[in-house]
Amino acid sequence: MDYQNPCLIAEIGCNHKGNMDIAFELIQSAAAYCKADAVKFQKRCNRELLSPEQYNAPHPNPRHAYGNTYGEHREFLEFSAEQHAQLKIWCEELGVTYSTSVWDLTSAKEIASLNPKFIKIPSACNNNREMLEWLCANYQGDIHVSLGMTTDEEEGALVGLFEKYGRNDDLVLYACTSGYPVAFEDVCLLDISRLMDAYSGRVKCFGFSGHHLGIAVDIAAYTLGANMIERHFTLDRSWKGTDHAASLEPDDMKQLKSDLTDVQKALRNKREELLPVERAQREKLKFRVRDKG
Repeated sequence: MDYQNPCLIAEIGCNHKGNMDIAFELIQSAAAYCKADAVKFQKRCNRELLSPEQYNAPHPNPRHAYGNTYGEHREFLEFSAEQHAQLKIWCEELGVTYSTSVWDLTSAKEIASLNPKFIKIPSACNNNREMLEWLCANYQGDIHVSLGMTTDEEEGALVGLFEKYGRNDDLVLYACTSGYPVAFEDVCLLDISRLMDAYSGRVKCFGFSGHHLGIAVDIAAYTLGANMIERHFTLDRSWKGTDHAASLEPDDMKQLKSDLTDVQKALRNKREELLPVERAQREKLKFRVRDKG
């Protein structure tokens, strides 16, 4: 297998708690301390995405709510297109790639206007054909798609849509289990191998979007061939909000970046029968059959 350089994406999502100052701290930590390759936010047009009943219903987990209804909660956490433009500027100044997950057509158009390197489609929206077709026709960057909560039939239709528009070479597929957090037995890492068997040569590359605890699974995902590794990122896992519990804090994100870099160096065959480091050890340690005369 040809292992590409691992790309670590720190998904800030809505972990900024609706506060631009916290968003800047998260970008700064991900870029300068953790050495992440990209950070990712989320963009929703809640009136478009939610039915009136969903918008006006109470938050299903009240202690994590930022409003009296689910709609108010989502609006509190939402940044405007102008604020996203500022987030992108901060990312560029700090030397990290900016991206955003888009949940609806309006949000897709707003974020595409910023011309980020890539846009992400979350698992919940990967069957929004209108949004996918608009992006294929109007946005020239890479399009990353998570495949949580997705049937094999839906998955095949999605890849077929990108092939129809001639955009499959810009498509990145992510193995993903949608849960927060996900038990290890539900991570199902071998789905990466299944995706590669089914779509290698038809899409750009493969990724892994993890919602588990710790970082060991991410190393295994990279070894299996997922060179895009995405993890939720927070400054404090105890903060209010449903995503923090499945997020990495800065020390863990930094360690994950270091481990991915080390593993990438190690994933190769020996370039010669005996490496230079082995020759001196061979002289000192290798058993020799002695001539008994």
